[in-house]
Amino acid sequence: MFTPALPAPDEDKLGRPCGYPVGNAQNYFFEEAVRVGSFSRLDEIDFSPGRIARLQASQQVMPLPDAPHAAAFNQAFRYTHLKQERSLPDYLAAQRVMGLMVVQGGERLFEAYQYQRTPEMRFLGHSLAKSITSLAFGLALQEQRLPSLDVRADALAPALKGSLYGEASLRDLLHMASGVRFEDRYDGQGDTALFSRASALEGIASAAQLMKHREALDGERFAYASAQTSVLSLVFQTVMGEDLATYMSQRLWQGMGAAHEAHWLQDPFGVVRASGSFCATLSDYARLGVLLANDGVRPDTSVQVLPRHYLHQATDWQQHAAAFRPGAATPHWGYGLHFWTLPGQPRRFALIGVYGQFMFVAPDLQLVMVQCSAAADAKNADTDLAQEALAVWRGLVEHVSLNTP
Repeated sequence: MFTPALPAPDEDKLGRPCGYPVGNAQNYFFEEAVRVGSFSRLDEIDFSPGRIARLQASQQVMPLPDAPHAAAFNQAFRYTHLKQERSLPDYLAAQRVMGLMVVQGGERLFEAYQYQRTPEMRFLGHSLAKSITSLAFGLALQEQRLPSLDVRADALAPALKGSLYGEASLRDLLHMASGVRFEDRYDGQGDTALFSRASALEGIASAAQLMKHREALDGERFAYASAQTSVLSLVFQTVMGEDLATYMSQRLWQGMGAAHEAHWLQDPFGVVRASGSFCATLSDYARLGVLLANDGVRPDTSVQVLPRHYLHQATDWQQHAAAFRPGAATPHWGYGLHFWTLPGQPRRFALIGVYGQFMFVAPDLQLVMVQCSAAADAKNADTDLAQEALAVWRGLVEHVSLNTP
């Protein structure tokens, strides 16, 4: 494991003088001084009457050994950002990354931690949880416990009847295309705050009833809004009779060979906060990436843990309507079924969360990069951290492509 020799960026702002303290339920998301502590020790925060649900570790852990050529890789690897050639230590010295791991062919090429974080800590993935939620729907479809993605939400969850979100199909919700006007904000204001407060007091179905304005037809265009994932969580629990965390504990977390327990926050009504609030170790996020890169197959056991057909539906932009493809959903990214898609071929995709959480996956190269961060800005769009993370990823893709027989 590589240990950075240089001070991490903005250590004092992020709480080093106080030992990187953990915040509380009101300030952990917003206050910079508790960001590192809170984003790596969320289970120490009292969210009552909500609680932490636990996804159990596996008794048969997926190996994730160090690559024999890791030292040579670290010496040789360079990428370009702002017309400058840089190394991974340069990246860590410049950006507020708490943990970074690169895995290729199921072997670790690089692993590093900053801000006194350690491999045993569970990092808050924020919206990485949305992609895990999507995987649950893929598994439920495979088990024939869901009829289709093209059924209306309120047909499966009657509590949503009368709401605009209830009119959307599961596919539309997974594409973030319900057509409901909703401004996703990260400052404790606006629609996000209204929906969150109502969900905590009266439940997701009641919160959905407050969103009364439509700005597009169902399925017409992409408009990112975390409320849509919350609605999906309610639908899932209504149909399956169990919450997402309970369902995914055995099927995904133990199935893929997780080495450590993961945590997922539930609301006061026992519904998983599916739009975020998922915590796992960096190595287990990487194991998830390996599983995704291998089309849902555990490489050490050859067991198909996730349905291949659904994974391709979720992550291949060529299988999506034009409105959700790269360059249309956003100027660069596409948006599949709760996965971000990159332009071009071969198929490559990402899981992305606020404050600089990234998992990039290149199945053709069996390449995964995962990082957990404590960025200054919740939004990733156009930030220097996001742009440099993408530059690192492009450099990794080029390096591995040139050096793989």
